[in-house]
Amino acid sequence: MKKIIFTLSLFVCVVASLFSQSISAKQPIDYTHLNDKSFSDLFVEITPDELPESVFTLFAKDYAVITAGFQDKYNSMVASDGGVGRLCGKAVTFCCLRGTRYTLEMILKDKEYTMSYFDDQFKPAFLPFGKSSGRNTDKMKTTTLTPLVTPSGRMSYKEAKLIIECELAQTQTINPDEIYDAKNKDFFEKAHQSEGVYHKLVFGNIVHVWVRK
Repeated sequence: MKKIIFTLSLFVCVVASLFSQSISAKQPIDYTHLNDKSFSDLFVEITPDELPESVFTLFAKDYAVITAGFQDKYNSMVASDGGVGRLCGKAVTFCCLRGTRYTLEMILKDKEYTMSYFDDQFKPAFLPFGKSSGRNTDKMKTTTLTPLVTPSGRMSYKEAKLIIECELAQTQTINPDEIYDAKNKDFFEKAHQSEGVYHKLVFGNIVHVWVRK
């Protein structure tokens, strides 16, 4: 009798363990049916200090897709310079954008935006955001990425693995007199010569961070 009870107990423990593992295991997203998935189906909120990847990977390798505007009119661009940190006691993002970018114009107008990050397989879909301006092209209508409205009303894409929602905190125009690295100074001076304006440093207070389930 004791042997039977022990066997049943062992069986129950094994089944419970397997059930627990099946619940906790993350299932891969079926990207072919994204239109049927809601925001809550795809993302869960974390705190800024729980960011799952190095900022050096997110910016230098993955790149940030910065999106400003709302569902009726929005625009995305690609950035490879930036990071996250603290400013005046708040968690912030920062990025360095060309002063002529249409997305920057929309950020300055609406004072909010998202920074989204993707797996490598989606680079062919989002890299074109950095090659043409939404001011005079319809690039947002031709992308294969699936638009997504966050609970706050900001725009991103369902294919993203990480979405950081930001409220504009402050901007600072690059001053060449305060650049001491020769290569950096040359970069910003050449950009100014071709476009007539200097880059802007853009700081955004982090209001929400969402990661893919």
